[in-house]
Amino acid sequence: MNVEGSGHPDLGDVLVSEQQLRDRVAVLGKEITRDYEGRDLLMVGILKGAFIFMADLAREIAVPVEFDFMAVSSYGSSTKSSGVVRIVKDLDADVTDRHVLLVEDIVDTGLTLNYLRKNLLARGPASLEICALLVRRDVDREEARVRYTGFDIGDDFVVGYGLDAGQRHRGLPYVAAYRGPA
Repeated sequence: MNVEGSGHPDLGDVLVSEQQLRDRVAVLGKEITRDYEGRDLLMVGILKGAFIFMADLAREIAVPVEFDFMAVSSYGSSTKSSGVVRIVKDLDADVTDRHVLLVEDIVDTGLTLNYLRKNLLARGPASLEICALLVRRDVDREEARVRYTGFDIGDDFVVGYGLDAGQRHRGLPYVAAYRGPA
């Protein structure tokens, strides 16, 4: 899926182009619209990485949508997961008896996703599904239970389209491999 280089000295190849993102988000929006027809949807975005993806996705969904956000941390300022998940910002909305779509930027190991799924299911939603922009190829699909996937990716640390390295590169309109400062 690699395309032309990013042009940034600390970035590698562009792994998902701006056009590929637009096209796939439109398809995901149609799938979600079809699956939630006749129901109201609460989209729960995981901050900060999923905010751009969630905004674009919401514009492609043609059923009534409400929004809320959670912030969790398993990375700190590192590029490697600490293995400990903590909620930094919890939901404002009550999810009891609601149809909830959890929107994630990336599923790396599944640790954060499994924690969030258990946490949200304990709150009694009518349904809970997961939509992830990126899923690592080596993630156990059965365990992860991601219903809607944007793209499968390899082991590269990635930035862009909401994903960051030390709070940098979130605003890139594509997803690129991160090499680190030149």
